[in-house]
Formats: sequence, structure tokens, C-alpha cells
Amino acid sequence: MMKKYWKLGAIAMLSLAIVTGCNSNSDSSKSSDTKTTDSSSSGSEKEATTQKITYLGKEYTVPSKIDNIVTASLEAMEDAAALGVKPTGVVSIAGNEIPEYLADDLKGATVVGTKFEPSAEAMLKLKPDVILGTDKWDAKNLAKYNKVAPTFPYTFISEKWRENLRLFGELTNKQDEAEKIISDYEAKAAELKEKAAKDLKGQKVLVIRIRGTMAAYGPSLYLNPILYDDLGLEVPKEIADAKTQIELSYETLAKINPDVIFLQFDKAENAKTPKALDEVLNNSIFKSVNAAKNDKVFVNSISPSAQGGTAWSKTRFLDVVAEKLLK
Repeated sequence: MMKKYWKLGAIAMLSLAIVTGCNSNSDSSKSSDTKTTDSSSSGSEKEATTQKITYLGKEYTVPSKIDNIVTASLEAMEDAAALGVKPTGVVSIAGNEIPEYLADDLKGATVVGTKFEPSAEAMLKLKPDVILGTDKWDAKNLAKYNKVAPTFPYTFISEKWRENLRLFGELTNKQDEAEKIISDYEAKAAELKEKAAKDLKGQKVLVIRIRGTMAAYGPSLYLNPILYDDLGLEVPKEIADAKTQIELSYETLAKINPDVIFLQFDKAENAKTPKALDEVLNNSIFKSVNAAKNDKVFVNSISPSAQGGTAWSKTRFLDVVAEKLLK
């Protein structure tokens, strides 16, 4: 009889051990699942602090929330003004002042140096989330600014103005505003192109920038894409192959014999030649071209500091052309 009870007791103990073991395995499994979930959750939270943005074919990692932007180029500053964004930091043309033509729009921003070489130390004090610089910087400078914050080499190429504005819109959650600026400009340009084909047929329109001496640009640079691409005006053959800014002699000017001249003179660019504008306007060859004879020389009709290839510059210069030539 005792033997029978002993067997029953052993069986019961064995059953209890199995149950206990099963429960132990179950708890262990639950504990393992919880750690994995927490790790996954932690990873998701970490990933949510950054975002990937592609600009001109290259991917950049930036904070998911962007509050402070340093606009370390005039192109970026003009786009900030166009979108109504207040950057934390900006650059000057010379000295420590915000460029006059953007001063009202960017009032309150800290100047971090000149456009030629902004101060990385000054930027660091502002704790920017991103820096919008320029593709004029070399690799060494770009690496220096990247140590402060993710840095975009904002392009100065006029033909890429849409890509610049869309990048700025994406960084500041103003994509809709950026697209509206683009579509409004394209619609107005298309309308004026039809008018220009009639009103300016056969006329030569030239942009000249005075930097000590007269300078002109190729058709894809500065303000020229507005004239020659967007409005379809004739490109003077003397500048058709220019890939950069070129010096414009009076002899070449006489050969072009433009009917309209938009003449840009910035005092800051001519500190060593303050009388250069008067010298050009009073030159006998300059006075002999059609534009001068017919009172079609427009001096600083748009700010001479304007970069040309930005939404800000393009919309304003298009308005100027419409007002001066396509009434």
C-alpha cells in the first residue's frame, strides 16, 4: 500500500516539475520578446531624430526637426527672404551688416562673417541644425563647416534655382510655398515670352555688370537665363560661348550694339574704382550704342547685389523687364 502511495507521489512531483519548467520557459520567452521590442522601439526613436534629404543627386542626413538654419551664402539668404523664413545666421558682403537689399526680410539674424569665408566658430555659437552654404567652397572648407552642422553646398548655378528653393522648402516645411513661387514665375514668364516675341523681336538686350571694368556673362549665368531662356530673346553671339564672367571691352560692346542695357553697379564691388559707373556712362563708345542713344540704359533696376539665379532675383527681374520693356 505504501509502495502505491509512493508511486503516486512521485508521479505528482514529476508533473509539478514539468509544469514548473513549462511556466519557466514561458516567462523566459516573454522576457526575451520584451527586450527585443524595447530595442526595436529604441531604434525607431533614434531613427526618428534624423531624416534623409536628397539634393542634386546626393543624400544628406539632417535632424528631423529643423529650427535653426544658418544661410551662409547670398543665394540661400535670397531664398529665405522669398519663403519668409528667418534664418538664425547670415553672411555679409563686407563688414558686419546684413546686405541692405535683404535687411528688412532677414532682420534679427546674426552675421557670421562675409560671404567669402564665414566663421565656423561664429556658426557654432548659434547651434544650427543645418548650414546652407555654397558650392563655391572647396572640400576643405566644406569639411570644416560640416563639423558644425550638416552642410549643403547650395549651388550658385542659375539653372538650378528650382532645386535650391525646393530644398529650402523641404527643410522648413514650406514645400507648398516653394511650389507656388515656382509655378507663379513660370506662368508669368510664359505669358511675357509671347509678348516679348512681338515687342522685342530683333532687339538685343544685354546685362552688364561693372566690377572696375565692364563685365558680361554667358547665357546660362547671372540674370541672363531670364532674358534668353525664359523670355526667348536673342543671345548676342559675342557672349554665346561664355561659361563664366568675361570682361567686356568697348569694342565688343560696339559690335553687339545692344538696344537695351541693364547696367549693374555695386559700390561694395567697386570700392577701389568708385567712379567706374560715371566713366562707363560718359564713354563716347558707350554713348554711341543704340541703348544709350534711345534712353534704354537702366542702372540698378534690380539690386546690384542680387545674385541673379534665385527665386528672389528672378521674380524681381522679370517684373523689371515687364515694366521697362513690355508695358
